[in-house]
Amino acid sequence: MAAFPEGAPCWADVSLPDLEAGKRFYGELFGWTFEEGSPDFGYYTQALSEGKRVAGLAPFMEGQEDMPPAWGVYFASPDIARTAEKIGENGGETVMGPMEVADLGSMLIAKDPGDAYFGVWQPGTHQGFEKKYEPGSFGWAEICVREPERVDDFYPAVFPYEAQPAGDDNVDFTVWKVEGQPVAGRFKLGGDIPPDVPSHAMVYYVVASCDDAAGTVQRLGGKLRMGPKDSPFGRFAVVADQQGATFTVIDPRTTVGEANV
Repeated sequence: MAAFPEGAPCWADVSLPDLEAGKRFYGELFGWTFEEGSPDFGYYTQALSEGKRVAGLAPFMEGQEDMPPAWGVYFASPDIARTAEKIGENGGETVMGPMEVADLGSMLIAKDPGDAYFGVWQPGTHQGFEKKYEPGSFGWAEICVREPERVDDFYPAVFPYEAQPAGDDNVDFTVWKVEGQPVAGRFKLGGDIPPDVPSHAMVYYVVASCDDAAGTVQRLGGKLRMGPKDSPFGRFAVVADQQGATFTVIDPRTTVGEANV
């Protein structure tokens, strides 16, 4: 049985110009330790929480110097070639791959019709997250776009998603479910988000205290983009590391209000 159902987020990584600085930042923020990256894979480094794989740190390669540091999410696929076909058939674009990564699995990077990038992973020996929903590990992922009408048909056509609106008068948000279970979502970037912020994937990592984590981010040279704020899903803050990669920290045990999912 597959570790992750088709369409579920199964991995996340951050692309950074300075790998060692990234290891220092995330090591202190989340208590992560790191495997030694191999030159065969561009020194791609896997982060561990309590000895379990929870994320990847990818140093910039030659030619990436002008790219912004960024977090990305990978959705699980049992047949990455067919997923690539569906991406193209439904108005998306495959920008890298599909390609095999030794015996670890196969990957691709794609762009949806709303210009957000995401990854797809077909597992081999590397299944994906070995720990989730606990402090120091993955908690949630969503695709943030300016024009949701450009992507709301796309993702359920590529992955077996049941789409359920879960926002309110102030928030345009859709939850994607697989086999009845929420796995990810789509969020509309509102007018309060600076216009130069592009469509993107947002990755959430669980923390024991949102306020403490936000304070640590700032102490380490990162930035507080939004929050901390309460929600029915937990107290969260949107932050950026000291190199500019944006992500969210969330304490899912501290909730306010009722979740509409």
